[in-house]
Amino acid sequence: MTSIAYPIVERTLPNGLRVIVSEDHAVPNVAVNLWVGVGSRHEAPGRTGLAHLFEHLMFQGSRNVASGEHFSALMNEGARLNATTWFDRTNYFETIPVGALDLALWLEADRHGYLLDAVTQENLDNQRDVVKEEKRQRYDNVPYGQALIDIYATVFPEDHPYHHPTIGSMEDLDAATLEDVHAFYRAHYGPNNTVLTLVGDISPEQGFAAAEQYFGALQPIELQHRERVPQLSPIAEPVRLDRPGDVPNDRIYVSFRLPVDTTPEYHACSIAVDVMSGLASSRLMRRLVRTDETATSVAGWAMGLVDGVGLGTITVDIAAGADPEQAEATVCEELERFLAEGPDEGELESVIADTERSWLSALASLEERADHLSHHALLTGDPSYVNTFVDRVKSVTAEQVREAAATWLDPEARAVVRYLAEDEAEVAA
Repeated sequence: MTSIAYPIVERTLPNGLRVIVSEDHAVPNVAVNLWVGVGSRHEAPGRTGLAHLFEHLMFQGSRNVASGEHFSALMNEGARLNATTWFDRTNYFETIPVGALDLALWLEADRHGYLLDAVTQENLDNQRDVVKEEKRQRYDNVPYGQALIDIYATVFPEDHPYHHPTIGSMEDLDAATLEDVHAFYRAHYGPNNTVLTLVGDISPEQGFAAAEQYFGALQPIELQHRERVPQLSPIAEPVRLDRPGDVPNDRIYVSFRLPVDTTPEYHACSIAVDVMSGLASSRLMRRLVRTDETATSVAGWAMGLVDGVGLGTITVDIAAGADPEQAEATVCEELERFLAEGPDEGELESVIADTERSWLSALASLEERADHLSHHALLTGDPSYVNTFVDRVKSVTAEQVREAAATWLDPEARAVVRYLAEDEAEVAA
């Protein structure tokens, strides 16, 4: 068994804030990490993008903090900080010298408790434009930029909370009113919907006392109960979406629904995706790139989600002159072989070793350990999962991988998004 035993001490404040401390005196720094239980899956139809828009508004000032001061005050102390939004959560994080911990917590408490004092129409309009420009730069105007959006739309049903992307749509961003924004904040931003994780040069007693000092006065919110979506079945029959356009080469994305995050079946599927496409020695890399020479690269990944489904994707960059339909047929052929055989001993050992190496590397970082602790405290209810993850993966057998793949990675249950380079003559026409 793997000996991972990072100290994890947890306490819930009277207002519902969950506080986790992982003491580590290797360096005189502390990673401050907050996960709020709101992401794009909590958005209402016609109001997509609000969770991500809020991430931006959280840096535009609060009751006692001027616009932009959160960044400047902490960076002057040598901090690294940022925020991200995802389907299932929004997180805010900074890594600071231990002497700046009081400042960091005061700033976080001010915006998590008293943001609306500074959310004006001017700030909303400003950050709406920033988010729209981000969408243009990251999604709309780069090759393959819409790929994830297309994958979500083909894999998940239209009424599913993961069907639409976190960035939202231009139309919905334009439609968001100041009243919408205030209501969204009041519905989701409260201490009883938040996890605060502190990792680094601090004892649990110090961490809990500091959390109580700065966050203890924040008032809980009335949480909106929403049943999670039942586990989705695999896709009933192949689905395809073609995107001809100005891209460097043809690329295909072959995606599948997977079981929900942290389950044994999800781990088994994740191993199967890695054996097929996630490693330099994967089956599809050997077949498509080295033997057939019909692809220049192959990649694969599994995404653990919590609301009724996961996601696995295989990406193939098609070689010049090669037929993307033949490459897709080869992917299906190799998957069928895997469903019949499962992984061999060497493949299973290689994937598990690579998974363990990546996990240990992540936990060695204060920032990443804090992020994983917040993740599992908020979404799975078990922050100690970070210490048991590798053992869970190691317990998966080759037969379990084969059985899970037979259910979830059947080629007949695939959703294919193809980005096809337009012929120069067609572009000119």
